Amino acid sequence: MSQVGRTAPTVSVVIPARDDAVALRRCLALLARQTVAPLEVVVVDNGSTDDTAAVARAMGARVVEELRVGIPPAAATGYDAATGDVVARLDADSEPGPRWVERVARRMADPRLDAVTGSGTFRGLPKGVGLLASALYLGAYYLLTHLALGHTPLWGSSMAVRRSTWQEVRHQVHRDDPEVHDDMDLAFVLGPQRRIRFDPALAVGVSARSLHGRAQLRRRLDRARRTIEVNWAVQPPWLRWQDRFRRGL
Repeated sequence: MSQVGRTAPTVSVVIPARDDAVALRRCLALLARQTVAPLEVVVVDNGSTDDTAAVARAMGARVVEELRVGIPPAAATGYDAATGDVVARLDADSEPGPRWVERVARRMADPRLDAVTGSGTFRGLPKGVGLLASALYLGAYYLLTHLALGHTPLWGSSMAVRRSTWQEVRHQVHRDDPEVHDDMDLAFVLGPQRRIRFDPALAVGVSARSLHGRAQLRRRLDRARRTIEVNWAVQPPWLRWQDRFRRGL
């Protein structure tokens, strides 16, 4: 494995998972082939009824339980449990390339950054369709969410946050509300005063299951609306943008 330098931070990888043993096995196998090994892989078993936890343990991950069903409590529990300088996040169906952890470490070696986020390509679709769907879906997500936030958003399938930064905001995220998007919610809480950067090198493959069916799309849109509502109640968008311009970010 290559080295990223003495000043590179250690990286914990957190994966919230519920009844996702098959996809998780693939994700963990890819993490085992990284050019720079993570300090640890923390799989949060979110009340699974399949062998998600057994697969995680068999492949060397540390398993923590979060019985409150929902990605917000599961992700937050994983971040709380992580011990690395940087808490990286993948979903169970994320497929990171062999240099993903190395790139996270290199990017977060910049002490000015609080978080970094990447992009992805949908798997399981015809090649041309997958690339187009990825560009449209993720492009719209990053653009529209940026407008709502006043700064770069986070995407939970490929992101990382400095652990010290997480500890500063961990009590502000809406971890008890299962109807928010946890990645968008964390980005809202980080606010314009902290630095989040998009890095295209942190691209991963992801399942196209989030695109299947109107019900799935409607559910995701409802959660986006809920996330915006609860956070705009704390700080409306015009104040967020005003804060950003005042800070010159």
